[in-house]
Amino acid sequence: MFTALIDAFRTPDLRNKILFTLGMLVVFRFLAHVPLPGVNQDQLQALMQNNQLLNLLDLFSGGGLARFSVVALGVNPYINASIIMTLLQQTIPALERLSKEGEYGRNRINQYTRILTVPLALLQGIGVAVFMQRSGVLNAFGPGDLGLTLSILGSLTAGTLILMWLGELISERGIGNGISFIIFAGIVGRLPNTVQQTLEVQQNYIALASIAIISVLVIAAIIFIQEGQRRIPVQYAKRVRGTRMYSGGSTHIPLRVNSAGVIPIIFAISILLLPSQIAQYFTSSETTWIKDLSTAVVSFFQNPIFYNSVYFVLVVAFTFFYTAFTFIPNDVADNIKRYGGFIPGIRPGRPTAEFLSRVVTRITIAGALFLGIVAVMPTLIGDITQVQTLRLGGTSILIVVGVVVETMKQLEAQLLQRSYEGFIR
Repeated sequence: MFTALIDAFRTPDLRNKILFTLGMLVVFRFLAHVPLPGVNQDQLQALMQNNQLLNLLDLFSGGGLARFSVVALGVNPYINASIIMTLLQQTIPALERLSKEGEYGRNRINQYTRILTVPLALLQGIGVAVFMQRSGVLNAFGPGDLGLTLSILGSLTAGTLILMWLGELISERGIGNGISFIIFAGIVGRLPNTVQQTLEVQQNYIALASIAIISVLVIAAIIFIQEGQRRIPVQYAKRVRGTRMYSGGSTHIPLRVNSAGVIPIIFAISILLLPSQIAQYFTSSETTWIKDLSTAVVSFFQNPIFYNSVYFVLVVAFTFFYTAFTFIPNDVADNIKRYGGFIPGIRPGRPTAEFLSRVVTRITIAGALFLGIVAVMPTLIGDITQVQTLRLGGTSILIVVGVVVETMKQLEAQLLQRSYEGFIR
């Protein structure tokens, strides 16, 4: 890993890409410290400490929501737009045909995703601002103060578009995936403060050492599972086109154990936190039965056994759901058959689709259980070691490890490409 970094800095064009990426991240961190007008920072800090849903949104804003800065929404609207477009491609025939038109189709879908990001950012900005105003964070928001309201909504929407632009610049001119890098920078940027707070309040060094050892083991397990894949061999027969004969060949279909990434955890925790957040608004209701029901719902979700059990089940269910949407065995089987390919021992067409469906289901079971364990593990470790301040969510761990691994693989691939070019010259 370190050898690849040193070699990359010795290569001028790779060094420029790395420096460009770091420069864009510096711009992002600067924007995360530019606050919106009329924000009560003390009330905001108190609110962030007691609201898990806001902490989840803060993760995708790269720490911008914790200060309610101009990039408080982060790339969350863009991620939501990307997920919506991914799901729509499987339900709207026109989008499905467009997605199969190569680079032109991908560019059009990316353009639709950018356009969809704007209304989603505006709607999310309204929701977050209204919530902040009712919580006492914003001094004024609404029709009574139209100028300030429009400036806040405009700043939040523009902040999201700027981050989307920075992410695309990193992907195009830098190293790695830009959107993932922005989220990664926000998580890593909060880590020093978290460690400092833990060392100030925690004197049990045995527990801290245990967390460090467990963290290393968890990261190793994540890398092992994330890189794990089942390779399905595919053979291609000889083809005759006109007067020329094209020889056959062999390749493979890499089926990843965890093809869903962190999306199931995001879906699960969003749905899991919603009932308790809604119920908290009605705990002070004057109607007795509404007050009792809301209090019961809040207490249920504060029960760690109930919370972690439901969290685990939701993550497993959404892993299967998202994998079924993104991997279509029938389409893969048709593409293999169209180009004269076949899986050894399996007939082309429907038998191939059934075989791929069985294999994907089996490996998805392992991936789903893995994601479920990663999701609930930080909470369980915190309860066992009694170290509550040093707690990274499963989403944070997966994003950090995934970004680092993918970036290093991309660096090594580019270094290898340049080695071949030097050898040819």
